[in-house]
Amino acid sequence: MSDSPTRKLVLLSGWGCDARLWRALDGHWPDGLEVATPDWPGYGEREALGDPASLDALAEAMASELPSDAVWVGWSLGGLLAGALLDRLPAPRALVLLGMGERFPHPEGVSRAALAQFRQAFRRDPTGTHAHFLRWQLGGEPSPRVAHRRLRALLGDEAGADTATLAAGLAQLAELDNAERLASPPCPVHRLAGEADPLLAPAVRERADWRLPEAGHCPLISQPARLARALAVIAAAPARPLADAASENTT
Repeated sequence: MSDSPTRKLVLLSGWGCDARLWRALDGHWPDGLEVATPDWPGYGEREALGDPASLDALAEAMASELPSDAVWVGWSLGGLLAGALLDRLPAPRALVLLGMGERFPHPEGVSRAALAQFRQAFRRDPTGTHAHFLRWQLGGEPSPRVAHRRLRALLGDEAGADTATLAAGLAQLAELDNAERLASPPCPVHRLAGEADPLLAPAVRERADWRLPEAGHCPLISQPARLARALAVIAAAPARPLADAASENTT
């Protein structure tokens, strides 16, 4: 009987996508790995926060679902929020930033001006802008149309979140900056990015410890087996040197 501790992953979705997205990885996990996929407040069936922009309220709401003995995996906005919660909750075994850097806007990626235009469009037409975003983020996948069909099969046609929560999420994408937090993080931080992610600047993609080939912003959809394998390695040994771990995922 093994005395090894249970390996735990907590998977956190990004803007406009609830936790059903992670079903794309079903069937790709190794034995002995405990995987949780909690929704953020305001997503799925979960009640929204009274102030969806409050990080303190978010930390209180998520405290029981972000244990310190797990590896937190935040995709896109989920990574930005998970990084921000490092000062508000006990640190995890490791933090994985999937498709996200220390901040979101970047002059060579999605600029502040482009994000401001997107926020303005969302205020005019939340439903149409959300649908546009889902297609836009898939632009770097090997087959965007196939990826879009898979995404819709998982999420349907609804936004999966209330409008106030989505608007607050766009504000957080524009304003949150984790550079200072992650300069001296309380836990190991692993960065994963698709090699063709259209939402990340080239410099951010190149800095990633794991660069997933034949993937864009949604490797959950286009490379589920490779992504699950990478996350399982991190969960098994979150404190090991990143370069050593990353080399196992490049073949």
